[in-house]
Amino acid sequence: MLWHAGWAVAIAATGAGLAARGLLPVGPELMALAAGGAAAGLGAILSLFGGPGRAGAVLAWGLAGAVACHLTGGTAGPLAAWCLAPAAAATAFRSRELLALGAATALAAAAVSTLDAVLLDLPQASAAAAPWLSLMALSTVTLGFAAGLVGYQGASQRDARRRERADQILEMIEGQPLLLASLDRSGRVLSAAGAPIGDYGARQLEGRSLGHLVAESELPALAAALHTAGHEGRASLYAEPAAGGEGWLEITLRATLSGRIIAAVRDAREQFAREKRLEAERFTAEQQNAGKSRFLANMSHELRTPLNAIMGFSDIMRQRLFGPLGDRYAEYAELIHESGTHLLELINDVLDMSKIEAERFELAIETFDARDAVSAVLRLMRGQADRSGVHLRGVLPIAALYADADRRAVKQIAMNLISNALKFTPRNGSVTVTVQGHGDTLELVVADTGVGIAQDDLDRLGRPFEQAGDAEQRAAGSGLGLSLVRAFARLHGGDMTVESAMGEGTTVTVRLPVLTDGAAAAPTPLRRQG
Repeated sequence: MLWHAGWAVAIAATGAGLAARGLLPVGPELMALAAGGAAAGLGAILSLFGGPGRAGAVLAWGLAGAVACHLTGGTAGPLAAWCLAPAAAATAFRSRELLALGAATALAAAAVSTLDAVLLDLPQASAAAAPWLSLMALSTVTLGFAAGLVGYQGASQRDARRRERADQILEMIEGQPLLLASLDRSGRVLSAAGAPIGDYGARQLEGRSLGHLVAESELPALAAALHTAGHEGRASLYAEPAAGGEGWLEITLRATLSGRIIAAVRDAREQFAREKRLEAERFTAEQQNAGKSRFLANMSHELRTPLNAIMGFSDIMRQRLFGPLGDRYAEYAELIHESGTHLLELINDVLDMSKIEAERFELAIETFDARDAVSAVLRLMRGQADRSGVHLRGVLPIAALYADADRRAVKQIAMNLISNALKFTPRNGSVTVTVQGHGDTLELVVADTGVGIAQDDLDRLGRPFEQAGDAEQRAAGSGLGLSLVRAFARLHGGDMTVESAMGEGTTVTVRLPVLTDGAAAAPTPLRRQG
C-alpha cells in the first residue's frame, strides 16, 4: 500500500510541476497521468482485501499502462515503461503467486501498446513534457521493483531463519528418546520420527499399525486407549513390547483438532532393567548391612560376658574385700575398672545401634515422670562435670511431665547429650539441661557454651561413627552418641535438631510426642537444679 501511495505522489508531483511550467495542457498527457493516478489509488484500496484484491490491483496497472501508452505514442512514447507496471506491482506485493500474473499482464500491455503503435495513428506527447513523463514513468516502475526486491530479500532472510529453526526442531525430534507418531483414528501411523522401538524405526513404521509395537495380548488394551483418546482427547497405557524381553512400553495418546492422534512411545525396558538391578543391589546391601548388625550384636554379647567378669573382679580388688593391696596395685585395679566401664558403655552403644539398624530394637513403653529420668542423669553426670570444671544445671518444670515412652531410652538420650556437651565445653563453661512440655510433645534441650561445631561437621553429625572436633576430642568417644539420640527419638516418632556456631556453643533439641493427656495442658513454672 505504501508504494502505491508513492506512485500516486510521484504522478501528482509530476503533473503539478508540468502544469506550473505550462507544459501540461488539457489533452492526452493529462489523461495518461489521470489513468496512472487512478490505478495507484485503486491499487491502494484493492490491496487491503488480500490476495484477490492484490490480483485486481495488478490487472488495474496493466490496463492503466496500456491506456497511458496509447495516449502518449505507444511503446515509443515517454510512458512506455508503465507497460512494466503490473510486474512491478506484483514484485512490490512480495507474492510469488502474483509474479506470473504480473509478468503476463505486463507482456499483454506491451503487446497491445505495440499493436496500437503499428496499426493506429496514436496521439503524441509534447516534446517539452516527454522527458519529464519518461523520468516519472521510469521512477515509479523502479520504485515498485525496488520495494519488491527489498521485501523479497527480507522475506528470504526470514525464510532462511525459519528453515534453520525447522531443521533444528526436526533434529531435536529425531534425536529425542521417544518415538513420536501421527495416527489416524484406527491407529495407522501416518508419519513418525524419533527413536526406534524394537525392530521398527520411525520410517519403517509409517503406513503400519501402531499395534506392531506391542505384544498380541496387548492389542485390545491399545484399541481401547485409541478409542478413549479419540473421544476424550487423551489416554495412556503400559504395554508389553512385541519384541519381548522384560519391561514395558509407555504409550501416551493425545487427540488433535484435525481429528488425528499424536502418540508418544517410550521404551522403558532399559529403565526396568536398571530399576531391577538397583533393587537387587539394594537388597544385597540391606542383607550385608543386616549381617553386619547381627555380627556386631553377637560380638557385643560375646564381649560383655568376659568384660563383666573383669569389671567384677577389679571392683572386688579396688574395694579390698579380701584384704589390703599396695597403692600401685589399687591404682591399677581402679584403672582396670574405669577402662572396663568405658568399654562396656561402648559395647552397649554398638549393641543398641546394631539392634536399631537390624530393626530388632523394641521399646519398653511405660508411663513415668520424665523429670525423674532426667534428674537421675543429672545426678549421675554431676561428678564428671565437677571433674571437668564445668557448671551443670537443670531447668525442669515444677509440675509432673508424664510420658508414655521407653524410660531407658529417654535416660540414654539425656546422658549422651550431656556427655557430649561436657566433652566439648572448656573449664569454667556451663551446660544447661531444659525439660519442658508443649501439648503432647516432650522437649529436651541441652545447651553448652563450648567450642561449637563447624558447619562441615554439623552436616555429618547424627550418622553412626561420625565425630566432630579435633583428634583429641574424637579419641574420647565412639561417634555413636548423637546417632543413638536421633535413632531413639525417631523410634518414639520424634526427631533431633542441632544448632551451633564456632566459638558460640551448641544447642541440641530433642522433641518426642510422648506426653500423656493433660501432662502439659498449660505452661508450668520451672525449677532449677545446680
